[in-house]
Amino acid sequence: MADAVAVAKAAAPASGESVRVDSWIWSVRLVKTRSMGATACRGGHVRVNGERVKPAYSVRVGDEVRLRHADRERIVIVKRVIRKRVGPPVAAECYVDNSPPPPPREAVAPAGIRDRGAGRPTKRDRREMERLRGPGSAE
Repeated sequence: MADAVAVAKAAAPASGESVRVDSWIWSVRLVKTRSMGATACRGGHVRVNGERVKPAYSVRVGDEVRLRHADRERIVIVKRVIRKRVGPPVAAECYVDNSPPPPPREAVAPAGIRDRGAGRPTKRDRREMERLRGPGSAE
């Protein structure tokens, strides 16, 4: 645990410096890449203390950051400001997660599974399977 605190302190900016919001949400692992964080900010999916922010907005301790990402809203309170990306256990210590629980996954049979021995699907069958899977699903 002491190592985790040392890593977080090493990743913290020098006194008086601030950290960009896109960099902070990346460094605490709320998004996968920094460019995804910047894109989310530009798209209006990131709010700090209720206001939509640009990627260069400075984050401070105590700020409430709301992020809409992957059909889920994350609500976190900044506990520690860090600049470098750290491991998940250390990243979890840098914020308080007030997010609502994720919605339960629906237990439905996978769409498009054909009976054994039914043969090759026709063009009509294939289009029906694609319609059931939804838009944007590619194999």
